[in-house]
Amino acid sequence: MEKFTTMTGVAAPLPLINIDTDMIIPKDYLKTIKRTGLGKGLFAEMRFNDDGSENETFVLNKPAYRHATILVAGDNFGCGSSREHAPWALLDYGIRCVISTSFADIFYNNCFNNGILPIRVSKEDLDKLFDDANRGENARLTVDLEAQEIRGPDGGSVHFDIDPARKEKLLSGLDDIGLTMVKAPNIEAFEKTTEAVRPWA
Repeated sequence: MEKFTTMTGVAAPLPLINIDTDMIIPKDYLKTIKRTGLGKGLFAEMRFNDDGSENETFVLNKPAYRHATILVAGDNFGCGSSREHAPWALLDYGIRCVISTSFADIFYNNCFNNGILPIRVSKEDLDKLFDDANRGENARLTVDLEAQEIRGPDGGSVHFDIDPARKEKLLSGLDDIGLTMVKAPNIEAFEKTTEAVRPWA
């Protein structure tokens, strides 16, 4: 997966609580196991009207936010079913970072396994970031994973905490399989030693 170090991009405000995985990617799009092409279904029931036309009031359809790479959202983001299609859809659309006060555990873990940085902040800090995100074309945030810091357009900053192992996973661009493969030489050496000592095993 692509490394996450520092990124600057437009932050789209989505001040809704309990945004579940069915809202992120409706069940109609779950027929594929491919990770690409799901961006068109991201928030489909909110982005599009019944006739397929765009809902002009939805934030990602507004000109200033069409190319957002950061999402600032309400509490309990990613709740509901455990579908991994949800982070796939976000990533395919171009969202690399989601900021909220809380996330559903499975969705939170799936983000790290797919190169998305989910950031937990306090309610007070989220309110500040919502103010920044509501600036339209000026709603640009810089997310610095190494420094664990979010910097706003006026120079203000918000610090965030993250598990060191998950941080390293994103900085190195390695999922769980990739982290295991880094240790392949040690695994092979162990297997050879075991075979020599216990050839019957």
